[in-house]
Amino acid sequence: MKPLLDVLIILDALEKEGSFAAASARLYKTPSALSYTVHKLENDLNIQLLDRSGHRARFTRTGQMLLEKGREVLQTVRELEKQAVKLHQGWENELVIGVDDTFPFSLLTPLVEAFYQRHSVTRLKFINGVLGGSWEALTQGRADIIVGALHEPPELSAFGFARLGTLEQVFVVAPHHPLAQEPEPLNRRLIKQHRAIVVGDSSAAGCAVSSQLLDDQEAITVFDFKTKLELQISGLGCGYLPRYLAQRFIESGALVEKQVQSQNRNEAVWVGWNEQTAGLASAWWRDEILANSAISTVYAPADCE
Repeated sequence: MKPLLDVLIILDALEKEGSFAAASARLYKTPSALSYTVHKLENDLNIQLLDRSGHRARFTRTGQMLLEKGREVLQTVRELEKQAVKLHQGWENELVIGVDDTFPFSLLTPLVEAFYQRHSVTRLKFINGVLGGSWEALTQGRADIIVGALHEPPELSAFGFARLGTLEQVFVVAPHHPLAQEPEPLNRRLIKQHRAIVVGDSSAAGCAVSSQLLDDQEAITVFDFKTKLELQISGLGCGYLPRYLAQRFIESGALVEKQVQSQNRNEAVWVGWNEQTAGLASAWWRDEILANSAISTVYAPADCE
């Protein structure tokens, strides 16, 4: 294989430089050494790569095909070399990032672009988590790092975490919902009389979020917050939504924000990672997320609760 790779490199340089003399200068070898390497492969395979009948060697059809296909091989080899070096330096081959459903994924798009401009060796894989399911994805090894996780982090020494801030949630209903006309603040007894829209936890337990659902309250359980938003806009139920998700619909009149007695809907939000498997890619994402100004506009600092 090595003689073939050597010839591919020579053919690539020869086509770009136009002559053996110029190609030899590019490759830091003598013209005779390059010519010998190509001629030997031709003899070994009983093929002709170059037509040497004229003043300058010209590619035969076989030589042209080998040049074109060979460049694809050379690109793959160079990428493998780069990947081997990066992996040796501590960059992961693949990084699985769990994104909680309450987190606006669009905020990660600029980070994906910035990451691939500098560190394309690491493949990124994003998975979705809902509420407690985000921590479960991390602790069960399905994710290397999680973003936007709610609830307190698990007390396990193998995992690290950092406070991202707090997520404000607001109680909203459609303008034609009966609660829209009720005086504020709403009390729990009144809310309990109306159907709630809740998001199911994606953890193994698979149960609805108790903090969103009162005892014996009728409810529709859905799989994500965007679906919950659509159902509440339609007037099919009531409930809490993240402020960033509901705000433009409140401003447009599609939803009505209502104050609730004893309401405290600021929830701690976290970034978590596996300490035992964390490499340079995991550290890059953790640092960039925590320092990102766009993300900080969604999640208020912890001291602003």
